[in-house]
Amino acid sequence: MLEFSDNRLLIDLCGEFDKNLAQIETGTEVQIIRRGNRLVIMGERDARAAAIEVLGSLYARLEDGQSLETADITAELRMGLTPRHADVGEGGQAELFKTEHLEIKTRKKTVQARTEAQKKYIKSLFDNELAFGIGPAGTGKTYIAVAVGVAMFLGGHVDKIILSRPAVEAGEKLGYLPGDMKDKVDPYMQPLYDALNDFLPAKQLTKLLEDKRIEIAPLAFMRGRTLSNAFVVLDEAQNATTMQMKMFLTRLGEGSRMVITGDRTQIDLPRGVPSGLADAERLLNQITSISFNYFTSKDVVRHPLVAAIIEAYEADHEAMLARKKT
Repeated sequence: MLEFSDNRLLIDLCGEFDKNLAQIETGTEVQIIRRGNRLVIMGERDARAAAIEVLGSLYARLEDGQSLETADITAELRMGLTPRHADVGEGGQAELFKTEHLEIKTRKKTVQARTEAQKKYIKSLFDNELAFGIGPAGTGKTYIAVAVGVAMFLGGHVDKIILSRPAVEAGEKLGYLPGDMKDKVDPYMQPLYDALNDFLPAKQLTKLLEDKRIEIAPLAFMRGRTLSNAFVVLDEAQNATTMQMKMFLTRLGEGSRMVITGDRTQIDLPRGVPSGLADAERLLNQITSISFNYFTSKDVVRHPLVAAIIEAYEADHEAMLARKKT
């Protein structure tokens, strides 16, 4: 049995019509009965311990003044926290504690790791001058990289943020889009603008963009530059050619940090043109000061259906490879 001192926070923990409790019950295979300011947890010993871990972490989150959404509960369930209580009995009072989450604080929100892979990735971005994040869509590779960049910029560790993407035509021709070059390219860069808008107030972001302290530009615009005292992110790196990747990596200047993110399953380069991300992975994985971080469908933090869709495509790809071998 768990007892909570703040009924207001307990209401938020349980959710409307106890929907949060229902989600935790499903995720940990327990039954949770609410009695006043107490929660009775029924089920197998390990399942009860897991449920207590999740409830304790979520309640601590609310105590910190943070919101609680369905995705936060899903993330907590996914983390697979190791039970820390020596005895979890039906009548025992479990201590509520704060789990050790890695947090990235920005002006508008605090970003927390939602999977073990994300925790390792965040630590890697703070610890290494050059890091790769490789995996499927929806795993937070770019979002986390931009969040870390904003946090380091606000903390005075870098003087500017530079975000880039290869402007590769994925079935649509740039030339047919209306407007000047900026108008044609900006739609490709929109995910980067969206991430920045999550972390910085609109007026501040506009001013930083005007002052060129935050730059968003196609990969081709990086040629000839030396990027010093900057946090640099190359997104969709699977669509960079080998020469473009080499060009970008050699822009790294004094006091800078560089993050390269990509998904090897979504290459839009013309047939026969090798991906610079694959070549970089092959050539650089023996350099100890360069970090490679990998994500799978289990790290997807978007709608649960996204993970299922990715797994279906992965299974089909593996079956196709198996057929080719036979």
